[in-house]
Amino acid sequence: MNPPHPEELREPFSGPPEEEQDTGLLRSTAVVGSMTMLSRVLGLLRDIAIAGLVGANANADAFFIAFKVPQFLRRLFAEGAFSQAFVPVLAEYRQRGSQAAVQDLLNRVAGVLGGSLILVTGLMVLAAPLVTMLFAPGFVGHPVKYQLTVELIRITFPYLFLISMAGFCAAVLNSFGRFAVPAFAPVWLNLSLIGAAVLAAPLLEEPVYALAWAVLLAGVVQLLFQLPFLYRLEMLPKPIWDTRDEGIRRIMTLMVPALFGVSVSQINLLLDTVLASFLPTGSVSWLYYSDRLTELPLGVFGIAIATVILPSLSRHQARDSSREFSSTLDWAMRTVMTIGIPASLALLVLAEPILICLFHYGALQAHDVHMASLSLRAYCLGLLPFMLVKILAPGFYARQNLRTPVKIGIIAMAANMVLNLALVIPLHVYWQIGHVGLALATSLAAFLNAGLLFLGLRREGVFHWAPGWRVVLLRLLVASSMMIAALLWLVPPSEQWLAWQWWERAQQLGLLVAAGLAVYLTTQFALGLRGRDFYAPKQP
Repeated sequence: MNPPHPEELREPFSGPPEEEQDTGLLRSTAVVGSMTMLSRVLGLLRDIAIAGLVGANANADAFFIAFKVPQFLRRLFAEGAFSQAFVPVLAEYRQRGSQAAVQDLLNRVAGVLGGSLILVTGLMVLAAPLVTMLFAPGFVGHPVKYQLTVELIRITFPYLFLISMAGFCAAVLNSFGRFAVPAFAPVWLNLSLIGAAVLAAPLLEEPVYALAWAVLLAGVVQLLFQLPFLYRLEMLPKPIWDTRDEGIRRIMTLMVPALFGVSVSQINLLLDTVLASFLPTGSVSWLYYSDRLTELPLGVFGIAIATVILPSLSRHQARDSSREFSSTLDWAMRTVMTIGIPASLALLVLAEPILICLFHYGALQAHDVHMASLSLRAYCLGLLPFMLVKILAPGFYARQNLRTPVKIGIIAMAANMVLNLALVIPLHVYWQIGHVGLALATSLAAFLNAGLLFLGLRREGVFHWAPGWRVVLLRLLVASSMMIAALLWLVPPSEQWLAWQWWERAQQLGLLVAAGLAVYLTTQFALGLRGRDFYAPKQP
């Protein structure tokens, strides 16, 4: 199939008319953010259940490795490289082509992506021992932990195929303005794991097997959940294997370098896991629990905004609307900084109280909480650049320029590896907190990644500062400082948190969060922030 040409068609296909009406980036972001918030809250409940069930012991480390491996690859195939390559091409087909051309593209993408994933999944299940040696080489010296990890990977790895196909469905739905359904889909993973931890795990001799099977079940449900909505759009694909198709070739050309470039943060986190496998037992779990807390604001705000702006940026690029392109990026940066800076600072101050409140029950000990709080504070330092990477990178993807972010990704990756070695060894040797070095190296590399992406957009002339940034930064500085001062004054010592019952911890944490938020917002509004400042540029 050749790409459609305008002269061959009477009018472009843009989906159902009501979906082409502008609902605003702010509204779309709110929809995705609210659904993601629901998923993240359930994710916290999931992690509370897992922490109470397995804590931070050797079996917990084995499960987290088995869970991380398909999740890492999923973020390449589903939410990372594939999505960033596929969405701009789909936007161009919708702008220039007919409904038949768009449907034909979806059929071939579903066939090639699905067939490739089946092959990869089958090979990885057979090679589970080698996969374990690759991602957790430190487990090789612990035969029981190593064998358990191998068996768990064989159960969880088919999740890659299921969740990646679900990611394909999500990319299509997002492109047609259906943001709520894909954003809600991850809820099923959390519900599945919560049900396994509460209901099935206590019935098994080794509880982590129940968690592994729950991951696989969740993949099935997340895929099936989205298919009816594609059917309603009349975009349900019928898979066709055709690697010679022009649209497939363009997506593959864009996707291959992006497999590395758009997933630098995930690769860095995976390298952390590899190195953590050589550290004392519990290190993998400590990093997991602390990383999960940074994922809450990152997912609710950073990824939500990135999900919404990529289709918008792709439309602006297809229509050669350079001013609107820059305005969309500017709005995204202002919104992320207004939310990300206070979120990272509040997490930095409240790291240990939050971990105690959420996870210090059952198998997770006070020592585990303390160690996780140290890595959480290190991750907090990189939360803002993590969020900025999510919104700056689409500025390149929408223009089908993957070469620049790939180069930047290589630089950030190299820096992260050097920083890992520079920080982990002394912190482990002298203070036995090598896992903190891993988290800190990841955060520092994120600063480098975000900074270079920003400079690249400026150098290419596609981003220009809108008026008012000095006022925005001044408000942020003053309001964040007031919030931190209030939290430091109000927060009780860790010993008090450990002594409280769960409801006392929850009540106190809720009061602290409410107080910090009230101080921050009051200061911002006193300095001139208004609701209209969050309005996004009008979409075409």
